[in-house]
Amino acid sequence: MKKILIAEDDRFLQNIYRVKLTKEGFEVRVAGDGQEFLEELKTFTPDVILLDLVMPVVDGFTVLQTVKSDPKFKNIPVIVTSNLGQDEDVKKAMKLGAKDYIIKSDTALSGIIEKIKADL
Repeated sequence: MKKILIAEDDRFLQNIYRVKLTKEGFEVRVAGDGQEFLEELKTFTPDVILLDLVMPVVDGFTVLQTVKSDPKFKNIPVIVTSNLGQDEDVKKAMKLGAKDYIIKSDTALSGIIEKIKADL
């Protein structure tokens, strides 16, 4: 079973991701902020990461940089899911090592699932 770790502070989206991805056959863990996400990585090694950028405590850019600088996690695909759609945000995330960048407000959940499956 493939494992997904999701960093998302919106509780509604957390539940949608958890339910839909579990039905798709994934083991899913969700963190509500960047610090919680980094703590979760200590005991859970995912096959793919869904990462929001705007989160409390530790933002997604910092989380992405931390993940990609760790040899244990640097090869895990990170799909950024954010409503930040400025070119500079997309370029920054890709430069930091994101595999994909999805603007949540422009993408259906089925599209996010397709990206996850393509990146595994």
